Amino acid sequence: MMALRASMNAKTFAYSLAKRTTLLSNFSVPFSTSYDLLIVGGGILGLATAREIATRYPAKKIALVEKESELAKHQTGHNSGVIHAGIYYAPGSLKAKLCVKGANMLYDYCDRRGVPYKRCGKVIVATEDSEVPRLQALYDRGRQNNVKGLRLLDLKGLKEIEPHCQGKAAIHSPHTGIVDYSAVSRSYAADFQSLGGQVYTNFDVSKFNLIKKSDNNDHCIQVSARDKAALTARHVITCCGLYADRIAQLCGCSPEPKIIPFRGDYLLLVPEKTYLAKGNIYPVPDPNFPFLGVHFTPRMDGSVWLGPNAVFAFAREGYTMKSVNVSDLLESVGYRGLRKLAFKHWKAGADEMYRAVNLAKQVALLKKFVPELELSDVIRGPSGVRAQALDRDGNLVDDFVFDQSPGELGERTLHVRNAPSPAATSSLAIAQVIADKSTDTFKWT
Repeated sequence: MMALRASMNAKTFAYSLAKRTTLLSNFSVPFSTSYDLLIVGGGILGLATAREIATRYPAKKIALVEKESELAKHQTGHNSGVIHAGIYYAPGSLKAKLCVKGANMLYDYCDRRGVPYKRCGKVIVATEDSEVPRLQALYDRGRQNNVKGLRLLDLKGLKEIEPHCQGKAAIHSPHTGIVDYSAVSRSYAADFQSLGGQVYTNFDVSKFNLIKKSDNNDHCIQVSARDKAALTARHVITCCGLYADRIAQLCGCSPEPKIIPFRGDYLLLVPEKTYLAKGNIYPVPDPNFPFLGVHFTPRMDGSVWLGPNAVFAFAREGYTMKSVNVSDLLESVGYRGLRKLAFKHWKAGADEMYRAVNLAKQVALLKKFVPELELSDVIRGPSGVRAQALDRDGNLVDDFVFDQSPGELGERTLHVRNAPSPAATSSLAIAQVIADKSTDTFKWT
């Protein structure tokens, strides 16, 4: 019955979205060439920002451009789909506040817009005695962050929620959920368009120039694409994910922090074994490793993803082990920050690379949580690439990074070079921060 209801909700949402969405425009037939604001980047963050600013400033003429033929194709489209509750982040930090607020906003938004989701919950499981103190500290942190409904579980309590899971102790987060973030992004786009915004796809930005308007002495920014198409705008905001550093550099900004691509490979449970995980099953984070670790993640389509690992990608759009872009690769390995990071975490990095090619090792790690899992129960699944901002000392940048270049061009552009994770969960809350920052920067009234 639940699967049927979810299917019906998805069909209802698709019909509603089709009614609200106008066709995306290939730039070859522009509706206009001059705007008050141009947003570069059609992922979930760019779309949420466009929607927020169009809501606040209905008189502004706003457009969004995306280099691909469809929206939300990269980080957003390869997201695991988890709506995080805000357990992991330091109490009082902006990340914690945005995640808790963003999750509540996202659930409310999905209810109002009819976007299907499941509040399936999550357990964070300590599989060894040494992890129990860290689990308790994580529980205390979640409580301080006002995460709803957190409970500490013993093995009996864990089995009541996840019958096939094993552990010493666990945290249950009933407020954690799952959603299709591509569907959320399409809904944001529909909202933006209904507010008068224009979306252009196939617009691969290659240049920013400050030009003088012909009808007065004011200046504006000409944004050019690789195919020589161009738009002009009084102000520009960039939310470019995997290319955030390169787009900022086109305006004269610093090359740092550098975006380093990390690929995450998922396994899939075979359909007859999806019963092994009812909700999200996560590990206790290892403080010595910069990434979260493998986990079980149910999906809106009924499948279950296992993973991901975290390995250096040889291309910014390197979704397979064989994907290599020589220019991307040389840029990454030539960066001092990556070499510093690799030196600090060489052993963990080598283990991740080994598990990427050896499924048995990956399954052995997952069996710590679900002992009955066997190698025959999994197949290779999708992969995503994370745009990890890295400073020159090898530190992962996990807070906001806004940037502007010197001069009048810089005064008219705002680059979102990094946004706090989990950005998809927090997208509506982060969009408010970006809109506030834009209002102050551009002195909008």
